[in-house]
Amino acid sequence: MLKITLNGFELAYERRGHRMPLVLVHGYPLDHTIWEQIVPLLENDFDLILPDLRGFGESGTTRTPYQLSEMAADLAALLDVLKVNKTALAGHSMGGYVSLAFARAYPERLLGLGLVASQALADTPEKKVGRAQEAENVLAHGVGDVAEGMSVKLTTDPVLQTGLKELMLRQRPEGVAGALLAIAGRLDSTDILPILDFPVAIIHGMADKIIPNERAREVKAVVKKGYLVEIEGAGHMPMMETPQATAEALKTLLGR
Repeated sequence: MLKITLNGFELAYERRGHRMPLVLVHGYPLDHTIWEQIVPLLENDFDLILPDLRGFGESGTTRTPYQLSEMAADLAALLDVLKVNKTALAGHSMGGYVSLAFARAYPERLLGLGLVASQALADTPEKKVGRAQEAENVLAHGVGDVAEGMSVKLTTDPVLQTGLKELMLRQRPEGVAGALLAIAGRLDSTDILPILDFPVAIIHGMADKIIPNERAREVKAVVKKGYLVEIEGAGHMPMMETPQATAEALKTLLGR
């Protein structure tokens, strides 16, 4: 992977393809490798930029608490280094939250937005407390409990479950805990949805056990240029479970 220093840490990323820029933003607690299966399906249409968010994969992290807005600023700094002024952005789950934070802060830099197994709502107070407790547990005991519990919720495919568990176990506790607190502190993004003036691709598995597909329909109902794809049989990992359908849905960001 390529690496650059920005905002106090070293960010790792890959770049594949050509034409229209598209940043693929991974979810929690994963890294850019979740997109591997759809990269070959998209690289002829997009200049794909695949970062590891701060604290994940091969990227470094910061010791102080941070917000999703800062993770969005990391992406903006990466784009500055790459001399990419405008891009489409597609985020999975937490990556969708980061992408919405980017849309709030840098709407003039966006050509399109993809929300993959994500939502616009903020956490409930109870959920915030739960994430804070989980962050404490991760720092004290490592990521084992997270990997064990989440792998079976992400997908019903046993092969993918095993691979995702191994991927989560490779993540550093500091990054996982930092992301949990950032997710808990995120803003509700429903207020910005009606003013987004570019294509919005909303991709959701009908069998998602983490975020119900009703959240995707709520986004579609209020955006100006929304394209909703609900994928039968897919859970929370449609880019891995149904890569062809997910790739075709993301191509709607081309505005054709």
